[in-house]
Amino acid sequence: MTHIPPPAEELRLLDAELWQLDARRAQLLARRAWLVAALQPKWQAPQPTGPRPAASPRPEASAPSVQNVLLVLGGVLLTIAAMVFTLVSWGHLGITGRTLVLGAVTVAALAAPLPLLKRGLRSTAESVAGLGLALTVLDAVALHGAVFPETSGAPYTAVASALLAALWTAYGLLPGATDLRLPRPAALVAAQLPLFFWAVAADAGSYGLTAALLVTAGFDTVVALRTTPGSVRVVAAIGAYAVGGWGALAAGLLTWTASGPSAAARAAALLLLASAIALAAAWQGGRTAARANGQALGLAVASGLLAVVALGGTARSLLPELWTVPAHLAFGIVLLAALRLDRLPDTVRRGLAWASGAVQALSLLWALPVVGVVVLGPLGWASRAWTGAPSDARTAVTVDVTWPPHAEAAPLVLAAVAAVLALTVRDTAWRPKATAGALSLAWATAITLPAVLELPYVAGLLIQGATTAGILTAAVFQRQRLTALVLALGTSASLACLALASQPATLTVLCGLVALFTAASWRLAPFTAPTALAYGAALAVAIGSAADWSPPHTALLVLAVPATAALLARRLGDSKATVPVEAAGATAGVLAITLAATDLPLLATVLALCGVITAGTAIRTDRRPVGYAAAALFLAAAWVRLAAWEVDTPEAYTLPVTIPALLVGALRHRRDPQTSSWTAYAPGLAATLVPSLVAAWGDPHWTRPLLLGVAALLVTLAGARHHLQAPLLLGGSVLLLDALHELAPYLVQVTDALPRWVPPALAGLLLLALGATYEHRLRDARKMRHFLGNMR
Repeated sequence: MTHIPPPAEELRLLDAELWQLDARRAQLLARRAWLVAALQPKWQAPQPTGPRPAASPRPEASAPSVQNVLLVLGGVLLTIAAMVFTLVSWGHLGITGRTLVLGAVTVAALAAPLPLLKRGLRSTAESVAGLGLALTVLDAVALHGAVFPETSGAPYTAVASALLAALWTAYGLLPGATDLRLPRPAALVAAQLPLFFWAVAADAGSYGLTAALLVTAGFDTVVALRTTPGSVRVVAAIGAYAVGGWGALAAGLLTWTASGPSAAARAAALLLLASAIALAAAWQGGRTAARANGQALGLAVASGLLAVVALGGTARSLLPELWTVPAHLAFGIVLLAALRLDRLPDTVRRGLAWASGAVQALSLLWALPVVGVVVLGPLGWASRAWTGAPSDARTAVTVDVTWPPHAEAAPLVLAAVAAVLALTVRDTAWRPKATAGALSLAWATAITLPAVLELPYVAGLLIQGATTAGILTAAVFQRQRLTALVLALGTSASLACLALASQPATLTVLCGLVALFTAASWRLAPFTAPTALAYGAALAVAIGSAADWSPPHTALLVLAVPATAALLARRLGDSKATVPVEAAGATAGVLAITLAATDLPLLATVLALCGVITAGTAIRTDRRPVGYAAAALFLAAAWVRLAAWEVDTPEAYTLPVTIPALLVGALRHRRDPQTSSWTAYAPGLAATLVPSLVAAWGDPHWTRPLLLGVAALLVTLAGARHHLQAPLLLGGSVLLLDALHELAPYLVQVTDALPRWVPPALAGLLLLALGATYEHRLRDARKMRHFLGNMR
């Protein structure tokens, strides 16, 4: 039977065991520390106290670098020596000596790398091989001067470079020389010259020279794609890009300057050859490693562009200049057919698609000035409003600008690109952008057609109005809402400016725009409702002008817009359209005030009506701060009315401010007794007392100073009665200054009657009196400060 101790006994036993464990652990740790100290060495070798020896300098150039520099310098110096010998000392030897010397040196230089390679001296072998290759060039130069002096330079260079290329290739393929990296790239460099100089020798002209360049580029391309050594492939690629680019540029220049279909066809053939070379390189590169895909993509783009330039240049020579851009665009769109050719690598297809996109973008750039003239040209009617309807739509948009040349094809270009975007882009990521682009281009096509076709002015207005309605309908039904909305706003503004040419057109178009944007506000209120209000304000101005009203009278009609905006904002509540609608109404109110500025009575009426509208807005709980603006408008209306009555008494202007301010201050002080009197009453009192005091000082009569003094006295007494600091000090200060103003003439008379020594004497007596009673005055000042401090 197992005995289980009680909990208190068990806890005591556990504590005893833990204490024993801790004691044993401390004993073991102490023993460990002693052992560690015993095992450490008791004596350490003395450290040197003198200066340490300087570290050996680090070499700045490695041994292989030094070796390569020496070998390169040696090869260059030997080559220079051979050139000096050939050019300077050649004449001192006979034909046999010349042959023996150059032949022996060249053969020795070409033969020496073979044993050097067997001994592992590869760098030295490369240097000597380079010297041998340079000597073969000098041999060719010397041979031309000694044996073929009558031969022209071009054919001799063509033959010599071809022989050198063959010789260097054969030398690089020798069994013992295959490890040399210089002969075969050098042979490829020499191979760039034969065809070009052969064309020069044959007097092949620009077309022959360009063909020679492109054939050479094709040869380089084949070598770059088929050869294995990296150095040969790099040189071939450089040659293909350089010579091919030169040839393609020359072919493009020939296409541009072609004088007829025959010359254009020959230039097009050269461009198509360049395009085929680039396409072949892209096709082969698209099948290789992923790192070559970038180059393959660029080559595919270049191939597509070259083909478009070739075919477009041929069409340019056959068609009128008007169709140059549409022809190029058509061939650019044809490139998109490559997207359906599954046999082509994906990189090539994407490159041709990018080439097509580039052609379309350039075509749109060409058509952009036409769209700019149609949209922005009507702005010129702002300074020629109602001067008479133009004869046609083109004249209407070119009132201040020039019509671009050959712009008749612009709608065709715009429509073609819009169709491509709408029909060919199927990728889900690009589809929304393509749809927006197609919508924009369709809009541009529609608004440019009337000017391009020179339709009647009214027809142009109708087409542009229908375009505005259609694009706004698309925005309402959420078809590219943002794009359509921006286009609708821009088109409506252009249409409104275009209608300024004629009074009936202006009124009709503005009425239609107000109705159109009002109807669209059930879905797009934050954008279309303010626009409708803006066109409503413009319509009010137009109606006033058509009725021969003066601008101040027209302002009364414009006030219908802010009133409508206030009612609409109240109905909208917390909608997103509330603030834009209120902003449009405020802008219309500013317009009305501006129109009425020349007639003070009407300006006062307009300001008062604006105050009424603003006060009505301030009734809303979330628009209470607008009440300050309403008060300012009412005050401004009162001031303008007084100015219209030619009232020059300042109190007439200040009392309408002081009385409401004092009432508001009294209400605030009553609700919050802790409010300072400077906050509650000082603004209202100062608004009247200060201007009246300034006027009183310049008033020769006694009525104003008397009334001002009475008012200041009442204010002072009220401040003292209610222990209010601001009325007491302001009223007392104005009362004192007003009294000094009244005593000033008499003080001047007394001053003139007294001798000149009296003022200094009086000043001295005053200083003595002040000094004598200084302590008494300080006590009085403390009492006054305590008295004022107890006031609120």
